[in-house]
Amino acid sequence: MFSSMLALALLPLYSAAADYADLPGGTMRSVLAGDATGGLVKVDRFSMRTTPVTRVEFARFLADHPEWQRGRASRVFADASYLADWPAPPALPSSQSQQPVTHVSWFAAQAFCESESARLPTWNEWEFAAAADDTRPDARDDPAWRARILSWYSRPATAALPAVGGAPNAYGVRDLHGLVWEWTDDFNALLVNGDSRSSDDPDKLKFCGAGAINLQQRDNYAILMRVALLSSLKASDSTASLGFRCVRPLPETSP
Repeated sequence: MFSSMLALALLPLYSAAADYADLPGGTMRSVLAGDATGGLVKVDRFSMRTTPVTRVEFARFLADHPEWQRGRASRVFADASYLADWPAPPALPSSQSQQPVTHVSWFAAQAFCESESARLPTWNEWEFAAAADDTRPDARDDPAWRARILSWYSRPATAALPAVGGAPNAYGVRDLHGLVWEWTDDFNALLVNGDSRSSDDPDKLKFCGAGAINLQQRDNYAILMRVALLSSLKASDSTASLGFRCVRPLPETSP
């Protein structure tokens, strides 16, 4: 009953199928690449959602998959904060419909992506897309660009999230910086010390700092902050500033 009511209530807010942009892939310098590779990793071609998943899109998913609704999802897959800011069913104010959905666990995010024949991006895919500015595929060597990215992270965590749809980068992908943190498929493998992520040690982020000794581009603090945050999470965790987007692989081009 709830699912049908929610679907009907949200019908005017539904948009067309999600937009995906094709990215060419290639060889890039990753902050996580070891010295043995010279900091280089190969990223295959892939297609990425142009914006993070919105609240209205996730509401449609909840209507179709009630097992992921608040109060129904198992605590194994979603912590006590899961959808903590979600309004009582079936209403979703239109003013919130285009905000990125947050308070979503890795398990729920992956389930959403699977529902549209996609998956969460790997770290290297996300980093490849996020390296671009509006004209350059890789702007990370530009100190002004790095400073602008870092300044976005100083926004108070209590500020209301704006709607998705910022300016596109060179690939046509939006909101990779300055809106929300984003889950990656391999978030729990970014740093090698798994014990630091699974323990209850309140100083666990110190391990992330120690791990950074072996990272490339140590002056790219905004990206290293993402690595530290993601490495501190469990798959069932959810926070008010953590959202997600999906990717799909693309066939390799003929030589």
